Amino acid sequence: MVSLTRVEAELRARLLRVDAYLVELDLTGDAGYRSRTVVEFACLEPGSGTFVEFKGGTLLQVVLNGVAVDPGSRVDNRLALDSLAAANRLEVVAEAPYSHSGDGLHRFVDPEDGSVYLYGQAPLDHAQQIFACFDQPDLKAPITLRVTAPDGWTVRGNAPGQSVDTGRWEFDATPPLSTYLFSILAGPWHIRTGEHDGIPLGLICRRSLAAHLDADADELFAATAAAFDRYHELFQVRYPFVKYDQAFVPEFAGGAVENPGLVNFREEFLFRTVATGSERRRRYVVMMHEMAHMWFGDLVTLRWWDDIWLNEAFAEYLGWRVAAETQRHPAALADFAIWRERWGHLADQRPSTHPVAPDDVTDTALAMLNFDGISYAKGAAALRQLAEFLGEDAFFSGLQQYFHIFRFGNAALADFLAVLGKTAGRDLSDWAELWLRSTGANTLRPVVTRAADGTLESLTVEQSGRPLRPHRMTIAAYASDGSVRRVPCTLDGGTTVVEGFAGLPNGTVLLLNDGDATYAKVHLDDAGLAALPAVLPDLDDPLARAVIWTAVIDAVRDGRLGPADFLTLLGAALPGEREEGVFDEVLAFARDALARRGLIPFGPLAEACATALVAAVPGSGRQLAMARALVSVAGPDEVGLLQAWLDGGRPGFNRKGDGAVPDGLTVDAGLRWSLLLRLAALGAAGEDEIAAEESRDPSAAGAEQAAACRAALPTAGAKARAWEIVVGDERSRIALATAANFWQAGQEAVTDAYVERYFADAAAMFGGRYALAGQQVVRAAFPQYNSRSLNLANAMLADPGLHPALRREVGDAADELEAFQKWHQGRR
Repeated sequence: MVSLTRVEAELRARLLRVDAYLVELDLTGDAGYRSRTVVEFACLEPGSGTFVEFKGGTLLQVVLNGVAVDPGSRVDNRLALDSLAAANRLEVVAEAPYSHSGDGLHRFVDPEDGSVYLYGQAPLDHAQQIFACFDQPDLKAPITLRVTAPDGWTVRGNAPGQSVDTGRWEFDATPPLSTYLFSILAGPWHIRTGEHDGIPLGLICRRSLAAHLDADADELFAATAAAFDRYHELFQVRYPFVKYDQAFVPEFAGGAVENPGLVNFREEFLFRTVATGSERRRRYVVMMHEMAHMWFGDLVTLRWWDDIWLNEAFAEYLGWRVAAETQRHPAALADFAIWRERWGHLADQRPSTHPVAPDDVTDTALAMLNFDGISYAKGAAALRQLAEFLGEDAFFSGLQQYFHIFRFGNAALADFLAVLGKTAGRDLSDWAELWLRSTGANTLRPVVTRAADGTLESLTVEQSGRPLRPHRMTIAAYASDGSVRRVPCTLDGGTTVVEGFAGLPNGTVLLLNDGDATYAKVHLDDAGLAALPAVLPDLDDPLARAVIWTAVIDAVRDGRLGPADFLTLLGAALPGEREEGVFDEVLAFARDALARRGLIPFGPLAEACATALVAAVPGSGRQLAMARALVSVAGPDEVGLLQAWLDGGRPGFNRKGDGAVPDGLTVDAGLRWSLLLRLAALGAAGEDEIAAEESRDPSAAGAEQAAACRAALPTAGAKARAWEIVVGDERSRIALATAANFWQAGQEAVTDAYVERYFADAAAMFGGRYALAGQQVVRAAFPQYNSRSLNLANAMLADPGLHPALRREVGDAADELEAFQKWHQGRR
């Protein structure tokens, strides 16, 4: 497919005004569907020409202003339209196959009951797989949908609709939409309906998951209602679309997508088994994120893809904020700090880093690469700092004006800055250059002088990195007796003397950026690092703990804290960490970045998890989270325990791990798959056990888990079959589960030959898949724990013709590998 360039989009936007789409879809075929599109549009320079896009499938008929156009004149995904009139009517009839890779019109057959389900996935330029269109974000138009579907199916679209005859559905015209926001659901869906503040609400899933949706429906409706109330309060602009459906759809490549009136979520957010508190919080945050998009992205849409951050950073910032402010998850910002913001920090240190608002997104294909930790997490953190800079009242007053001025239109960075700057009475151009147009995170380091007895005499904060940015934040001192001293400050320049901490005794932890108000890497001074084992276990503030753990992880990765010292702190403080999300992220770093590379042993990780499991309340989500954590770090010594749990065990678990199942812990399907995966990786379970478990759980989720287990098996035959799936299986979710579990510690004898094969096959892994799914598979399959990978990666990256997506994923993975190889080589 030819990717639309920014230059082409700008030319077409100056030439055309799209007035309306009529999209008719016939979904009664098993292998494919028929689409008929009628586009009414104006040409501002009559006599000129342009092109319309339709990807894949077969064009059957094209008529422009009553004159037939040769369908065979289409080149790739473009059909030329010549000699346009001032007012134009284009009709395109086409047939196309269903997608099975998560893009376009995706078709899924439920393995549990054989039911067929369809859903539309249009971002960024996949609307043209469904219907002929001018597929760019700034040519908005109302879309009217009509559908013919098999009898007994339910059809939903962006706007309200109804069945008008057997198998016939008609929908109201939407407000002006960008084509990438078009969506449709069709199939025998299970639907729950509700209403809040005059807004019709819907919850949708496959029939085989109906019981799980019904179990959570009250919680989901209540969360939706609370979010609408808070957004209406913040924005002073009512929800701009008529209805609000939230659908949980199968084989979804991302987390969710913000189609107005019909939001699609990956169906893993509809919990089939017991869910931890962290899982419920992250589902809630994603719900808040997608709802924020109804204003940021759907009501006001970016003009071109260089302003992805105008959509994603706002949704990210507000999703986490509203999750905390609605009091459903008051510690949500701790999870943001250690999970999402750290994602931004890592992305900002990679070779692929870019400004939050780049100016070099030359085509739509390149835009997909910027859906990353910079656009989401760094952008969100920058917005939080902007709110600190302007003040909350001025910030939200500016947003309210922004919505009114660009309602159902498009805007760019300059428009956003102009409106907020005028409202706040400030020129924001310098702020934007520093925070949005530059790369890299500043590092903030405390420089402390002490008296002979260790008492603090003075504190200076040094800022490094380019450019130096202003930071409004709070510095806190946490003492081992539980006392806290906080001082607000503004950093502006390379060094800032901070008053208010003189006289603090030795053994106090000085935390820069307490409250996480700014975006920066923070260091702890040597005395603070030494005091952490005594201070951190009793520190009550979850956000402060998250910022401290993030600083510690950065210190290890940057070579300022040795793995052994990190392990000492982990043993002292991790078992008592109260926030599951923080616990999970610290453990994941210890397991995946250190233990799997041989830098620390697995045993102490298992001990920390077992200690936390013993202390967990029976039957709680935390108990389940700690049990999963223990399973994930289990080694050969724990095989008996894992097998006993899988076989049912007995009550009375203790830290010695004698095989008993902890009181209150249910070994459900989700935990059973986790146990089997670890046993397979350790060589203690095989194909017979996997096949038996798959028979117990014949669901789509079970198929993914079975694929993961088979990939983890330490046999040559299993690895060969798994590699075929990674490289060529069109089921992107199965391929991703396989790739993520292919490389296992201790299996080098059977995986070594695949190091070179990865670099030979990476292009095939990416090609032929939905771009997002292809990127995920390429990254997951990278041989991260083999020292030969770095030289092979560098050789691959030397190719100037390497696809940008492969350059991004391979380059970033190689950078991560190089960082930790330095520990082995003694250079850190």
